Amino acid sequence: MSNPNDKIKRLAFNLKKNPNDSFSKFALALELLKRDQVTKAVVLFESILKQDSDYLGVYYHLGKLYQRMGNHQQAGELFNRGIELAKDQKNRRTELELSEALENLKIETDYED
Repeated sequence: MSNPNDKIKRLAFNLKKNPNDSFSKFALALELLKRDQVTKAVVLFESILKQDSDYLGVYYHLGKLYQRMGNHQQAGELFNRGIELAKDQKNRRTELELSEALENLKIETDYED
């Protein structure tokens, strides 16, 4: 069985070769989350958001991390932005996932948009 860190090393290597590769950043962030390296994952997700704001998957994952960290306002704003982007991209499934995440945020916290 391969070492779990091999995947992280491979993704980091790919990212070093192509620093603007949103897919590699996203995959690396998810791998880091599996190892509870939240701060590193947030940095990668935020980097994707800055360089590639149309990368729809980042809105859910970064929003959930903000929620987990107690940044409810940021989480709600990100979910709302993601919902609008999903509508623009006609991605109904992601729009519904983000809408559900926003509703859960409202139920679990004092967030109001």
